Amino acid sequence: MSDNSHPFVEVYGHGGDVETAAQRFGGDAAAYLDYSANINPLGPPQEVMHALQDAMKAIIRYPDPGHRGFKRRLSDKLGIGEEQLLAGNGAAECMALLLLGLKPQTVGVVEPCFSEYRQLAEQFGCKVRTVYGREDRDWRADKAQIAELLSATDLVFLGQPNNPNGVQYELADIRELAGAAERCGAWLVLDEAFIDFIPARQRQTLLPELANYPRTVIIRSMTKFYAIPGLRLGYACAHPEVIRAMAGKQVTWSVNGLALLAGEACLASGRDFEQQTLALIDTERSRLTDGLRALRFRVSPGEANYVLAELPEPWNAERFQREMGRCGILVRSCAMYPGLRAGHIRLAVKDAAANQRLLHAIAEVLAKQPGTWT
Repeated sequence: MSDNSHPFVEVYGHGGDVETAAQRFGGDAAAYLDYSANINPLGPPQEVMHALQDAMKAIIRYPDPGHRGFKRRLSDKLGIGEEQLLAGNGAAECMALLLLGLKPQTVGVVEPCFSEYRQLAEQFGCKVRTVYGREDRDWRADKAQIAELLSATDLVFLGQPNNPNGVQYELADIRELAGAAERCGAWLVLDEAFIDFIPARQRQTLLPELANYPRTVIIRSMTKFYAIPGLRLGYACAHPEVIRAMAGKQVTWSVNGLALLAGEACLASGRDFEQQTLALIDTERSRLTDGLRALRFRVSPGEANYVLAELPEPWNAERFQREMGRCGILVRSCAMYPGLRAGHIRLAVKDAAANQRLLHAIAEVLAKQPGTWT
């Protein structure tokens, strides 16, 4: 194990770091079963793989700096104008461009949440104000708390569904918060990176009504649902003036040509891939949740492709992550998330074979007595 003083694998603040896991626990990074990153277990649609194979000759050309082909397909799929869309090098770049383009002085976050909200805000010199979700509300904050945060800041990030707990706020509450942002002159940023994993009829999204709320921005990811995190592709939906402000801060060609072509292929992949994904996630989330509860975990309700759970005592996330790493399985510690506890972890939802291997390994690890920990 490495002598790195950071107690967890998440030295960069995110899951999916199999290189650090291999340094800490040994073995081949590519061989790890990675439950720390929430990626579609089906992998990319076949259309994407074919498009990339056919497009390799395109690497000799610069990408389209206007992202026009991707934005046309995205506009058709979402039913909003191309002038309301910005393509980014992942959802994280879209968040960064928002902060650069809108220049907020104070940013609000609702903990526990995606660490990038705070990290980016502080990186760009913003002050950060916080409210906390409550366990009896499945780690959601009260609507009144978020409204107060909007009135006390220039911009508020809100996960919908939130990471790491995977829950949504009701659409009626989102509408009220968007209205509050209009009245107080703040920006409401809805991070919908994982909303594609929720069936359309259950999605609490303001996207169809976005034109009514010019101070609300929606950010989504292509990398999770379509399993292309190595290519980096996300997008923002907002009022055209906001899009222009963001685009004015974007480095030319920040989105590479293969990512744009993959994005077009993803959007052309059809409903079969979407339906297969949703059916798999629904079935396997239930299987994983039931298996964890049988092993005495406390599992938080959620709708996304990941599960927030708390280890049975006397285990904590650091020790559990280490023991699972030695089994070749990487899990996401949530002990460093403000508002959560030392025993909280997050697990991706994978296919039946992987989940069976995970639950078997967890049962073996939990069978160890505290005195046997090394």
